[in-house]
Amino acid sequence: MSTELAFPPLMWGEATRGDAFERAVQRAVAGCEAGLVTYRLDVHEMQAALVFAPEVPLQDAMMMLPLCGVGFQNALGALAPPEVAVHLDWDGGLRINGASCGRMRAIGPACAPETVPDWLVVGFVLPLLPGAQDTGITPDRTALYAEGCADVEPPLLVEAWARHTLNWITRWETDGPRALHAEWRGLAHGVGEPVTRPGQSGTFLGVDERFGMLLRDGDATQLIPLTTLLETTP
Repeated sequence: MSTELAFPPLMWGEATRGDAFERAVQRAVAGCEAGLVTYRLDVHEMQAALVFAPEVPLQDAMMMLPLCGVGFQNALGALAPPEVAVHLDWDGGLRINGASCGRMRAIGPACAPETVPDWLVVGFVLPLLPGAQDTGITPDRTALYAEGCADVEPPLLVEAWARHTLNWITRWETDGPRALHAEWRGLAHGVGEPVTRPGQSGTFLGVDERFGMLLRDGDATQLIPLTTLLETTP
């Protein structure tokens, strides 16, 4: 369906009443062109997902996950009051004023890291209002409107996310990932702190050139590839 939202060149939008990620995956599998942004804007939650047609192996294409996260931070940072802090978890989590607030996701077909995937969908889920069960009980989890962002309009946030993300895609394609690395490092949450991943734990040292997590456990340093965060379709 058509949309009233304004998107930059090479992108266009499609509103959906269902899950925005499911819709984006359906359209990607059907062969739609890259640049489609599907979105659902509800009272309590918003979702937006962008379809990519990678020309690089999955291990490089997965850099679109932190790239879209940086695009989200830049977008919300431009719309929210200046005192609102927006940071990014390595695994796609979004943080507002230090508390967890939604997450980025990457979905694609199952394939080897060295294989170019047919498509990739990256986007975010963002709670707007806290659930009744969250109020006062889970201080480590929040919602957008509970953090001084009641004036941030979801349609404008989707538009801004698309613009900022396209800007970072252009920079990544033109100049490589160096600028993206620098921007992400300034926004990353938990670097230098102990973390636990499935079957692994240690101190989060930072990331390698493909944004793989570097985890120090004693004298050993482990690498957790970014491709482990990909949600795969059958």
